Amino acid sequence: MIDAILPWKYFTSYWCVFDFPKKESLLTKFEKEISSSEFWNDPSHAQQVSKEAAALRELIADWNTLEQSLKDAMELAGLNDESMRPELEVEISQIESELDKRSFSAMLSGPYDEDDALVAIHAGAGGTDSQDWASMLLRMYLRWAEQRGFITDIWDMTEGEEAGIKSVTIAINGRYAFGYLRSEKGVHRLVRLSPFDSAHRRHTSFALVEVLPQIAFDSPEVQIDPSDLKVDVFRSSGAGGQNVQKNATAVRITHIPSGIVVTCQNERSQTQNREFAMRILRGRLLEIKEAEKDEEIAVLRGEYTKAEWGSQIRSYVLHPYQMVKDHRTDFETGNTQAVLDGDLNSFMEAYLRDQKET
Repeated sequence: MIDAILPWKYFTSYWCVFDFPKKESLLTKFEKEISSSEFWNDPSHAQQVSKEAAALRELIADWNTLEQSLKDAMELAGLNDESMRPELEVEISQIESELDKRSFSAMLSGPYDEDDALVAIHAGAGGTDSQDWASMLLRMYLRWAEQRGFITDIWDMTEGEEAGIKSVTIAINGRYAFGYLRSEKGVHRLVRLSPFDSAHRRHTSFALVEVLPQIAFDSPEVQIDPSDLKVDVFRSSGAGGQNVQKNATAVRITHIPSGIVVTCQNERSQTQNREFAMRILRGRLLEIKEAEKDEEIAVLRGEYTKAEWGSQIRSYVLHPYQMVKDHRTDFETGNTQAVLDGDLNSFMEAYLRDQKET
């Protein structure tokens, strides 16, 4: 008899861990609310509930389909017909592969994991080398997003004087974009022979990566009083010539209570730049709010340590040997070029699994 019990154990384990009965109950509650005649009296709330209900329907339907496939395979295996062994082995292998994929996606269960993401990259210590390093990271994340079929858009970018970029903010849109990319938040270190050093000496460069969720304008988690904002408009900086903006379309927004300043200048419309700048501001305010919660919990547990600039999360060594190592999970690979070309899934999975275990 072909052993179809192993994938069934995986399935039931995941079903319990991720509490699908609770998800089914929540979907029932949402559907009852949606059927109410007063549901659309509050359009913003209705849109949020509809979005969550649609996501739950898709999730539950996918798992129900997988459960039925597994039951069918077990039923056939129970016939003890050796002539069906090759076909069943292929089917069970496919089920196990699908379970592995689902288990990874199921780890993305945070409150904003399904949301689109904002990624900001800032060159740090290292001068021109760090600005070049920031541009390498930008290319890496754009490649990663392209491989996943996500949509990207550069909202704001300041180029370096000699090479690379000083800072850039990009929107990455796709389901679970934030859930995957939150593993990238922190300081990234590069060690290589500098192409900008005439003596071709080894240099160490740093860049800071911020990852924020793109939360809805009407999200109750972040409330912004318009009187707390200072809005400035100016001409976008560019390469000159025909690219110079004749009108003031770039927007700088200062959130006075927190001191946060965000800019957006890549769109030709002042309205669009303002909208994008507000999205960035909301994401940063939410990040502060969540960080305060985490610090309070850590202090209560007696395990709080302040995060400093020097504590890099990952090192990319191109000389004297080839290695990329994540210092939080100890996951590493010698295929540095693949990583710089966007092959980040193994690092993301290692981080998510580590977070689930802690």
